[in-house]
Amino acid sequence: MPAIPLRAGCAALALIAATPALAQTSSAQELAALVKAQAAEIATLKARLDRLEGQTPPAVTAATAAQPSTTPDQQVAQQQSAPPLVITPFAPQIVPPGPADLDVAQARAVAANPAGVTTEWGAGLPVFRSADGVFTYKPRGRILVDVSSTYGSRYKGRNTTTTGMRALRLGLEGGVGPHFFYQFESDFSENEVDIVTAFLGWRNRLGSKVDYDVRAGHLFNDRAFEGSTGSDSTPFLERSTVSTAIIPQRGFYGIGIMGRLFGPDWHASVSVTGDRIDGQQATNDSRTVAARAHWNPIKTDRSLLHVGAWGFDEALSSAATTLTRSTVIGGRFNGAVRVSTGELLGGRSTTGYGLELGGYAGSLWVMGEAGRRVARLTGDRPDFESKAWSLSTGFFLTGELPPYNPRLGSFGQPNVLSPTFDGGPGAIELTARYENLDYTDLALGGDGWAATLGVNWYLNSFTRLQLNGIHWRTHNRAGDFTGSDDGQTVSARVGVTF
Repeated sequence: MPAIPLRAGCAALALIAATPALAQTSSAQELAALVKAQAAEIATLKARLDRLEGQTPPAVTAATAAQPSTTPDQQVAQQQSAPPLVITPFAPQIVPPGPADLDVAQARAVAANPAGVTTEWGAGLPVFRSADGVFTYKPRGRILVDVSSTYGSRYKGRNTTTTGMRALRLGLEGGVGPHFFYQFESDFSENEVDIVTAFLGWRNRLGSKVDYDVRAGHLFNDRAFEGSTGSDSTPFLERSTVSTAIIPQRGFYGIGIMGRLFGPDWHASVSVTGDRIDGQQATNDSRTVAARAHWNPIKTDRSLLHVGAWGFDEALSSAATTLTRSTVIGGRFNGAVRVSTGELLGGRSTTGYGLELGGYAGSLWVMGEAGRRVARLTGDRPDFESKAWSLSTGFFLTGELPPYNPRLGSFGQPNVLSPTFDGGPGAIELTARYENLDYTDLALGGDGWAATLGVNWYLNSFTRLQLNGIHWRTHNRAGDFTGSDDGQTVSARVGVTF
C-alpha cells in the first residue's frame, strides 16, 4: 500500500532532522549504529500506527509475503485434484441417504472434509456443503401422479375412473456439524397445503457400534414395515391394510419426540406424540406412545432375514372419540371401494400391535405382516377389535437387490444398475400381494380382501413408473354399498423423488 512507505519516509526525515548527533557524527561505524537504532524506532512507530488503523501487523504481513502466491490456474488444479466426497449408503442396493439420514460416522467424515467440496449432485437435486463440511443443506420433494380405473362392481357408483396427486411435496433437510440435523416438508396434493415432516434432531454414538438420534417436531410414525416406508418407496401404489387400518386415530403423523437406537443389524425406536400439527387446540391432545424394533439375524451381501415387532397405545382426547373408519381396499383414489366399520362412537383409548417377517435372497424379496387393534369404548360396551394381514413379494428381472435399508428396517430408493438415462434398460420389478382386513367384530363392521399384481419400472434411482392390477372383494353391513361385491381396479403412477 503506498501510504505506508510515504508515512515511514516522512517519519525518517523527521527523526533525522531532530537528531543533532547525526549531523555531528564523523565515524562511519557510529553512523551505521545510529541508522540501525533509528530504523528500529521507525519500525516500532509503524507498528503502532498499523495497530491504530487496524491493518495487518508487520510480522503477519511479512509471513504472508514470504508465502508463494497461488495463481488462478493453480487454484483450479488444486480443486480438480481434491478427492471427491463419497457418501457410503447404509446398504449397497439403495441410493445414498440425504443429510438428515446420515449416520454419525458418515456425518463426521463429511465434517472432516477439508477439500472444499461444496456441491454434489445426487437423487435429482444438489446437496450443498460448506467448504469445511460443517453445514449441509439439500432441497427435497416428490411428485407422484396417479390414475385409477375400477370396473366389474355390481354398484355403478364404484365403477369410476379417477386421477389424483398421491404426493406433491417440497421441503428441505440439512445439518450443522456431525450432530444437529433438521427436516421440513409440505404437501400440496388434493388442493390443500399440509405440513408433513417437520423436526429438529440430534445424533451421536454410544460406544463403537451403536448410534442414536433424538428428534422433536411433527414426526412420521415408525410402525409396520410398509407403514415405516415412505410413499415414494413402497413397492405398490398404496400401503397394505396392516399399515392403513392398524393405526393410531390421529394417522401417520403427530407432534412429539422420538428416540432411536441403531446397531449393526438392528434398530429400535420409542416415541411420545400428540395430535397432528394444527390440530384441535380447545381440548387436550390425544396421547400416543409407540415403539418399533427390527433385527436382521441373517445378513450377507446378497441375502437377509428381517424380523420386526411394533405397538402403540393411545389415550383419546374428548374431541377424538369417533372411531368410525372406512379403509380403502382397491386403491387410494376410488373412495367408494372401502371396508367400513359402521358408526362407532364413544372411544376412550386404543392399542395396536403387529409383527413383521421377511427378507430377500438375491433379487427376490418376501414380506409378511399382521396387526391387531383394540378400541376401548365408553360404558359397558365390549372392546372392538380390528385385524389385518398381508403377504407380498417382488423380483427384479434386471438383477438389482431389493432396496432394503437394514438401518431402518424399511424400503428406500433402489440403486439402479443401468439407468435408462445412461442408455440402459433401467430396473424392472415384478410384484404381488394379498391383503386381508376384518372389522366384523362390530355388529355393522365389514371385511374384505385384495390381490394385487404389479410391475415397477425404475428409469433411475429416483424416477419410476408403476402399474398395479387389483382384484378386490368387500362385504359391508353399513353404508351405500352393502353386501358382497367384487371388482377390478387398474392403477398407474408416474413418480419422481428428489
